Amino acid sequence: MTTSNTAIADVIYQRRTVHNFKPGRKPPAEEITRAIDLAVCAPNHHGTEPWRFYLIGDAAKDRICLLNAELLGAALGDKSAQAKLDRWREIPGWLLLTCAKSANAIRATEDYAACCCAAQNLMLYLWSVGIGMKWTTGTVTRESKFFEILSIDPNTEAVVGLFWYGYPAEIPPGNRNPAGNKIVELT
Repeated sequence: MTTSNTAIADVIYQRRTVHNFKPGRKPPAEEITRAIDLAVCAPNHHGTEPWRFYLIGDAAKDRICLLNAELLGAALGDKSAQAKLDRWREIPGWLLLTCAKSANAIRATEDYAACCCAAQNLMLYLWSVGIGMKWTTGTVTRESKFFEILSIDPNTEAVVGLFWYGYPAEIPPGNRNPAGNKIVELT
């Protein structure tokens, strides 16, 4: 497949984190599978392929929503917890990306970086077909009950991100600083 540099640049520049999704419109599973196929084309040192993708179904999603509401209720009260519970239940698609843990600190860093590259591939492809995402690493993803809900061993896998996806109800404006502000030229 040949894609113009302009088309690739447009997808990169236009992609946004989507906070609000159209209710009741879950994207086709085939598009998510295709996105994962492309995600795993990410560079990874020594071909470790440290990523694990979990498509979260309705029952597991609801248990995560309830766990988050429980955590939020303890911190901010029942009203905040109920508002967040209602909002989270409306998110159409849920996907978890984890990284295989390594006892070697250098490899662990390289593997996590590879997973982040995979996440970017995932988000860019989905954006190119009209599907938005939000990448979150909120408190709930660090709870032991979260791992229990998904039958994941926290000793062997680390959460890279919980990804919510669907068709954007609105697209937020971009607000990045110019790259020139971040470039240091060394001579």
